[in-house]
Amino acid sequence: MEALFALEVPVWEIVLRGTLVYWFLFLIFRFIVRRDVGSVAIADVLLLVLIADASQNAMAGGYKTVSEGALLVATIVSWNYLLDWASFRFEWVRRLAEPPPLPLVWRGRILYRNLRKEFLPVEELKAHLRQKGIEDLSQVKVAYMESDGSLSVIRRR
Repeated sequence: MEALFALEVPVWEIVLRGTLVYWFLFLIFRFIVRRDVGSVAIADVLLLVLIADASQNAMAGGYKTVSEGALLVATIVSWNYLLDWASFRFEWVRRLAEPPPLPLVWRGRILYRNLRKEFLPVEELKAHLRQKGIEDLSQVKVAYMESDGSLSVIRRR
C-alpha cells in the first residue's frame, strides 16, 4: 500500500512538467484556436484536457504512484485558478488571457481582413447573422467575434 502513494519522481519535476504543458497549451489555445472553442472559455477547455490526461496517466500507470498524478493535477488546477484570479483582479492579465472582441462587420460592411485572420468564410458569417434574425448586412451596425468564439451583433436603428 505504501508503494501506491510514495513519490518516485521529484516533486519539482512534476510541478515543472505540469507548468510547462499548461502554459504551452494555453498559448496555443489563446493565439491560434480562438474560433473553434465555442462558448466555453479557453482556460476551461485546457484545464479539462490536461486533467483528463494527467489523471489517465496516474490511473493507468504512466506514473509509478497515485501521488505523482495527483500532484500534477494539483499543479494544473493551481495554474488555472491563479490565472482566473489574476484575470479578475488585474486588467492587464485579463487582456493577456482573453483576446478582445474582433469586429467582423462595421456599419453594414464586411471587414474581410478580420475574416481572413480568423479563417471565417463569408458564408459562415452570414449564416450566423441569419441565426440572429438578420437578413441583410445593412441591418448591422457592428458584429463582433467575442473571445469565446461567439458572434455578438448590434443592429442599426
